[in-house]
Amino acid sequence: MKLPPVIGDLISDREREVLELIVQENTMPEVARQLHISVNTAITHKRHLIEKLQVKNTVGLVRRAFECGLLKLSAFEAA
Repeated sequence: MKLPPVIGDLISDREREVLELIVQENTMPEVARQLHISVNTAITHKRHLIEKLQVKNTVGLVRRAFECGLLKLSAFEAA
């Protein structure tokens, strides 16, 4: 399976927020609380990310996000 060349265009702003919180090791209930959405909605955003990035699980999601340039390690390093 080949990813579209501009994968970032397929990811909504909300999905990107969910992805960033997942990378910061937040649980889905924590993601939901921080974004003021239901846990089911947070899970749906995560499921859509997994589908769009064509991975099997959260580990694959995080790996693919860095590989595709959706996330940069420097954004998560302590200042």
